[in-house]
Amino acid sequence: MPRIVSVWLEHWPVTRLRRAARALSADGPEDTTPLVVAAGEATGLRLTAVDARARALGLRPGEPLARARARLSTPLSVHPADPEADAAALDRLCLWAKRYTPNVAAFGEAEGRDGLFLDVAGSSHLFGGEAGLMADLARRLSANGVPARMALAGTPGCAFALARHGAGGLVPAGGEAAALRDRPVLALRIEPEMAATLGRLGLRRIGELIDAPRAPLARRFGEGLIRRLDQALGHRPEPLVPLDEPAALGAVRGFLDPIGHQAIIVATVARLMETLAPRLEAAGLGARALRLTLHRVDGVIRTLALALSEPTRCPVQVGRLLDLRLDRLGSALDAGFGFETVRLDVVGTGPVAARQVDFSSRGRGASASGLADALRQRLGRGILHLAPHASHVPERAEAVEPWRVTRVALRRPERATGLPRPLVLLIRSEAAEDVLAPDGPPQRFRWRRRLHRVAHADGPERIAGEWWSGSAPTRDYYVVEDEAGRRLWIYRQAPSPAQTVAPSNTLAPLQTPPQTQAAGWFIHGMFA
Repeated sequence: MPRIVSVWLEHWPVTRLRRAARALSADGPEDTTPLVVAAGEATGLRLTAVDARARALGLRPGEPLARARARLSTPLSVHPADPEADAAALDRLCLWAKRYTPNVAAFGEAEGRDGLFLDVAGSSHLFGGEAGLMADLARRLSANGVPARMALAGTPGCAFALARHGAGGLVPAGGEAAALRDRPVLALRIEPEMAATLGRLGLRRIGELIDAPRAPLARRFGEGLIRRLDQALGHRPEPLVPLDEPAALGAVRGFLDPIGHQAIIVATVARLMETLAPRLEAAGLGARALRLTLHRVDGVIRTLALALSEPTRCPVQVGRLLDLRLDRLGSALDAGFGFETVRLDVVGTGPVAARQVDFSSRGRGASASGLADALRQRLGRGILHLAPHASHVPERAEAVEPWRVTRVALRRPERATGLPRPLVLLIRSEAAEDVLAPDGPPQRFRWRRRLHRVAHADGPERIAGEWWSGSAPTRDYYVVEDEAGRRLWIYRQAPSPAQTVAPSNTLAPLQTPPQTQAAGWFIHGMFA
């Protein structure tokens, strides 16, 4: 039977930032400025996490940053939200928690991604029992500046509910129902909207859900609510997903004399990849995700993950990417007195099709994917690219998406019909002045304080807005080339009736008559 410890790390982004600042200024005075984390939204920056000093001033997550600054005279230390850094720090904490049990899982989206689960069944006796294990875990977290609230129960759902929405504690086997009765229904990891609806129906506590007939609940709220309730009570299994993915293949090498130089680590990984390549080739596979584990002589473990755009079996490519990754880490790798064991695991694979190439050519897709991998390791963030979007309106015809090898787009594609599209599309169209256009394309115009005399023009191509988006002006696009050889994408916007918004009382007459937008010429893009 599982025994699950839930560790809730309240305001985890603040804890991560405080620990990082403390590590950088270990010998200096502690910064006492209230710290807040803010994320951008459509209406501006909003607080997503605050530390204890900021909470004492009355700040709460969800409050607009501008309002918080306006009503406080105390300066704030504002940091941008970085979910990727928070997740990476939580993964490192999970690796550290493996001293208690090998089965450690980070909180998922439903739990808020601010804690971890530990299945301590079979390992608690090593720490003097479950109470001793929890006391040791709490002491170590507190000593490292990580405030946490913990609970232990027979299910992840019950342990999470008591840690996040209760006072924590230890629940004996079979006591989950009694421990959950007084907890709010939101503790079942359901959506806040569902919890609000249940509250309006008078079902505010989990005990009231336990006593309620299940058939009406399932018909009204779906299977998700019943599943969460059964998981918390132990009537339905909820296995934890361990932090480490199962390795498909792996190779390890130990050293009598610990190593720490970057070049030696890279060469060792390349040799380990050489031993894995024949096994991958025999299976017709290549490595798409690799995990490098470095064991330091003092017991500290460093883990690096390498993700590739295309499956590979090339040791040189893996070594080059690792070299770029270590360049970015620099002293953050912290070899200490050296690494005594280096392990390389293949945690993700993909098929590699046989292809015939000459000695000098390299496929375009392979070159683009290699560039994306190198940039990802060097810059430490995902690579984005422009993908086509189903819209005739130029500014809506493309969308920014994460890099995918199957969608290599190194330049802006041209349409099969109509005028070519420019390489550079302006974020906002810029007005052209002093336009001379008797009938058709412009012959002369002024843009960015420079007079352009048109030597050649192609067009027009008429583009109108989507019918479902309301009345939109029609545009006539031209590709023009001035006497200096500059090629621009210019359009004439036809006059169209402006949209008039009726008052909230639809029976009231419109206050102002419809107006028209004057026709004009605008620059929308530039060609190479």
